[in-house]
Amino acid sequence: MVGSEETRLVILRGNSASGKSSAAAGLREEFGRGLAVVGQDNLRRDVLRERDRPGAANIGLIDVTARYALDAGYHVVVEGILYADHYGAMLARLRADHRGPTHGYYLNVPFEETVARHATKPQSATYGELEMRSWYRERDLLPGGVETVVGADSSLAETVERIMRDTGLAGLPPLEP
Repeated sequence: MVGSEETRLVILRGNSASGKSSAAAGLREEFGRGLAVVGQDNLRRDVLRERDRPGAANIGLIDVTARYALDAGYHVVVEGILYADHYGAMLARLRADHRGPTHGYYLNVPFEETVARHATKPQSATYGELEMRSWYRERDLLPGGVETVVGADSSLAETVERIMRDTGLAGLPPLEP
């Protein structure tokens, strides 16, 4: 078992440029100290510099990092594309082992909108529509209905507010782990 009955685990998934990282940053800003963001891109690309593939080392690193933060008393947001077939088993174990409430969200944004959003980012010069198309998976939901689907019509502020409310983070004081 991991975490406590008080810790919240939030899993934010979706395609590239669907708003996951922005939503995670918004949650941290709204909640304050005591909320850890475990970002797939940071651990996979920056820490390990590895490709996204089944069985890759980042899958375990994401799991260990989230568990460590939960055990240290942090609320945790795990965010990333987190393909269901690559990360689903790890996420299912993490969900099952977490003592507190766990909430999953899938940001469902049409491909054309992800391309438009990507064009506004600094990394737009690094990769483009062709790469994004090869990564895009329509409604890559985890099995068992464990995710709330958030559509492209939900603004960033609305998405953050919804997650804060749904998870109960809105009513909790910032933690001092």
